[in-house]
Amino acid sequence: MATVATRGIGVGVTKLQHHKPKQKSLFFGHRLRIRPCVEPQCSARFTVSNPKLFQVFALGGEWVESIHNLFVGVGVGLPCTVMECGDMIYRSTLPKSSGLTITAPGVVLALGALSYLWATPGVAPGFFDMFFLAFVERLFRPTYRKDDFVLGKKLGEGSFGVVYRVSLANKPSSKEGDLVLKKATEYGAVEIWMNERVRRACANSCADFVYGFLESSTKKAPEYWLIWRFEGDATLADLVQSREFPYNVETLILGEVQDLPKGLERENRIIQTIVRQILFALDSLHSTGIVHRDIKPQNIIFSEGSRTFKIIDLGAATDLRVGINYIPKEFLLDPRYAAPEQYIMSTQTPSAPSAPVATALSPVLWQLNLPDRFDIYSAGLIFLQMAFPGLRTDNSLIQFKRQLKRCDYDLVAWRKSVEPRCGPELRRGFELLDLDGGIGWELLTSMVRYKARQRLSAKAALAHPYFDREGLLALSFMQNLRLQLLRATQQDYGEAAKWIIQLMAKSGTQKDGGFTEAQLQELREIEPKKANVQRNALASALKLQRKIIRTINESMDELNRRKKRIWWSRWIPREE
Repeated sequence: MATVATRGIGVGVTKLQHHKPKQKSLFFGHRLRIRPCVEPQCSARFTVSNPKLFQVFALGGEWVESIHNLFVGVGVGLPCTVMECGDMIYRSTLPKSSGLTITAPGVVLALGALSYLWATPGVAPGFFDMFFLAFVERLFRPTYRKDDFVLGKKLGEGSFGVVYRVSLANKPSSKEGDLVLKKATEYGAVEIWMNERVRRACANSCADFVYGFLESSTKKAPEYWLIWRFEGDATLADLVQSREFPYNVETLILGEVQDLPKGLERENRIIQTIVRQILFALDSLHSTGIVHRDIKPQNIIFSEGSRTFKIIDLGAATDLRVGINYIPKEFLLDPRYAAPEQYIMSTQTPSAPSAPVATALSPVLWQLNLPDRFDIYSAGLIFLQMAFPGLRTDNSLIQFKRQLKRCDYDLVAWRKSVEPRCGPELRRGFELLDLDGGIGWELLTSMVRYKARQRLSAKAALAHPYFDREGLLALSFMQNLRLQLLRATQQDYGEAAKWIIQLMAKSGTQKDGGFTEAQLQELREIEPKKANVQRNALASALKLQRKIIRTINESMDELNRRKKRIWWSRWIPREE
């Protein structure tokens, strides 16, 4: 008998024991050799008539023992690790793990990952929408054929399609069968995709979409048929051109004519209600990754059922969550309402990769380019037209844009140049926006700016003090909760700017407050920081990064041109 001091591997226990020498394990100093068991005890345990079958059983037992020795030898096992040492088995004396260990770096990393997955336009909601909701919706949505519709009055015609008011053949007189049909030739597949996405993500922001399919026949070119429920035929352009604006909108929203004296206060309340509804709709679109690119009064319709304004015509829209209808060096816009940059993202941005990759990278591109500010500029011009009656025609709007361009797209400079000699219509608009301390003018100048990054987002605009007063319609519970969350999360620098302006105005006067002479002198002596070596090195690195990205983008564009295909149009129903 031998006395051996043994120590469990990693268990912190030493113990003396007497035992007989034991054959070494397969994994301690020996190569693994697999051979059939030929020992006498094997035959005692197994009685097998077929020698080949006996060898199979023996080989299987050898494999089981080898795998067992492997796990025990390297210390892999259950939370309480089992290890073999001589003839005795030791168990760990360390504290047992309680499961998941929470650490500060782990919490920060988890929160960062969750923030990225839910950042605009939403990686996690995008995957859920594309791979689950879209599939479920296609299973339960109604299907139609061209023979199911009876064409009625033509509502409009444009470059990309014709719009009809139609009814269902089996329900010609019911309200349920009162529909709107658009026959689209170009961008029809895009519009079907966008309307399907909007219906799943933010149905209250746009017209109520029902169905879309591709109709093909041998007599004419294939056409995309898109069907919506009929909600009304009055667009914001029709209402604005009326001499009764904005009081005609008040009648539509409230459902009756108000016997109240006309004036700026009443007009301001109506315009505030319209602007807020447009911004709510834009915020819902932008939160799901869609940029409309063609916001104008003609594409905003009044829904008689919900008594709200909704956005229509998504043919020019782009889905930046997956990159659909986005081509870097091409743009779709109306020059009357388009932002100065014309492109929603940098022309150096590459074409969209595959859908999962594009979705994963979408928050980065969104924050680098802020494409939603393109729609905010257009909404600001609509706000401007509603406030100034003299700018409601196309010619006057084009003339205004020329004047604004000469003023370097600075609304304050434009006002200084035209206000001294403006007519009564422009003067009335300035008076309306100057109500309540000029908060309406401040919101307008925050939306209509030359640089996209300096414009407010739809969320920040909704949190502006201009909307503190209640509009014509009381907000729903969800809208009110959403507005309070926006105001809680948005940093408002307007009040700080007003405070500084007031201090500057009081300086050098008899009024209390204001900067002292010493403080004013200190402000005058502040000089801009000069570029140092570190800033120069950073600028060089950024320049090199842009060059590398441009080279990669050109290569990707070339590859995409060679194998261009509309993968996402495959699921659109077709009728032969």
